[in-house]
Amino acid sequence: MPSLYRRRPAVGFGKSAGPDAAGKTRIKPLKRPRQARAKFTVQAIYDTFVRIWRAAGWQGVTTRAVAMESGVSIGTLYEYFPNKEALLSGYVRHCVEVLLDAIETEVIRPAGLAWEERVDRLVRVTGSLGTGSQPYFDAAMLQLENVIAEPKHHRRVFEELSDKWIKAVDACTDLPARPDPAAVRNLFALVWGGKRYLLLLDADDAAQARWSDDTAQMCVAWLHLRSAR
Repeated sequence: MPSLYRRRPAVGFGKSAGPDAAGKTRIKPLKRPRQARAKFTVQAIYDTFVRIWRAAGWQGVTTRAVAMESGVSIGTLYEYFPNKEALLSGYVRHCVEVLLDAIETEVIRPAGLAWEERVDRLVRVTGSLGTGSQPYFDAAMLQLENVIAEPKHHRRVFEELSDKWIKAVDACTDLPARPDPAAVRNLFALVWGGKRYLLLLDADDAAQARWSDDTAQMCVAWLHLRSAR
């Protein structure tokens, strides 16, 4: 008889954790932290993962090293991440969730913003390359996404983020003519794709700042032109 109670599915960037029926490694976190203490523990794991990553790269990351440096027992770490691929999957999903929250709190919720300022913030928050309030993320992590994700997972992230963009543009109540959702998704794709390609180029701070300025100005200008039609 099937169990009446099933574990709530974990959320990572991609494939499920633990061995599947074919014996292949499945690389998704086993569970999500729900309580404050669990969230603190997982954040400590992510912070340590980033420190080791930046010092020694992917080859230097091991679950044991992360557990020892973070002060978390290996057993506790394995409750969430059975291997380092699952840890990377969870961290990438964490980056997406932080971005979604940043758009909500820094772009959508503030009252009294002119639409140009709101769109400028939207582009800059989305296009941030691991600076300010955004978690660290680099080209090597981007290049490893094929290990932990399938096309359907990329589509889910695109839909979540572009939906948040649509909500942000809807918050621009003073925008004379709002674009349709498909147009907003296209704007998001331009910014998101440019950000990811700039990561691969390992652009310096000056190039990143110039790209952010130009991209924000182009999005505002496009919306001005659309409103003038």
